[in-house]
Amino acid sequence: MTGGTARRAAVLGSPIAHSLSPVLHRAAYAAMGLGRWSYEAIECGEDGLAGLLDGLGPEWAGLSLTMPLKRVALDLADSVSDLAVKVGGANTIVLRDGRRHGDNTDVHGIETALTEAGLKAPPSALVLGGGATAASALAALARLGTSEAVLAARSPERAAGAAEVGERFGLAVRVVTLDRVPGHLPVELVVSTLPGRAADAFAGPVAASGAALFDVVYAPWPTALAAAVERAGGTVVSGFAMLLHQAVRQVALMTGREDVPVAAMRAAGEAELARRA
Repeated sequence: MTGGTARRAAVLGSPIAHSLSPVLHRAAYAAMGLGRWSYEAIECGEDGLAGLLDGLGPEWAGLSLTMPLKRVALDLADSVSDLAVKVGGANTIVLRDGRRHGDNTDVHGIETALTEAGLKAPPSALVLGGGATAASALAALARLGTSEAVLAARSPERAAGAAEVGERFGLAVRVVTLDRVPGHLPVELVVSTLPGRAADAFAGPVAASGAALFDVVYAPWPTALAAAVERAGGTVVSGFAMLLHQAVRQVALMTGREDVPVAAMRAAGEAELARRA
């Protein structure tokens, strides 16, 4: 796969216009000498994924998938990695030799973001939110060596699926409602998968607890939660680190190369976030 071979890739989801993925992937292609590779953002809901996949030609190398497509992708792939099956979602489809292979790079992105910040194997963790990202976070924590976690969600019933994912990876998971969060501090690490300002109410208790924070939000940044932990002198990891490292793994899978330029992708992403701020 050289720069002379025209290949296409894209990120799919709904809504998708805000996605930073095109900036990251295009920066990688440029630095890798893949001048004829392209990457775009395509609006696509669950009902449209099967038809879109059926219409792709041989020039397509792969797809990045955001919500709500990660679960349905498992049924539309010809093969799926063990990790994607255990997590219950594929955020990546690699297209090669007429076949679709589903994989999950979200877990890798979280693992690498935490390890890069020196947060490998926190003994205990508190995860806010009960959706697909929380499930990936629990899987990543288990793979890093965390033994137990509390999963706090608005609806414990809806969070049961995420808890089951953590348990599949050997993590002891206790599910509680969000109003119980202060009673489960301190822990070594708090992971917030809550959108927007939904975690603002926990800024004071989390900052006072001395916990490190991984907040999956990356724009606008910092969140009130992240700012409070930073002011208290705690370690903070933003969602951009996860986004970056899951994209790095996607580029490797789609191109078949391991010389992925992390620094170039990071610089391009940070510049775009600064431009949008």
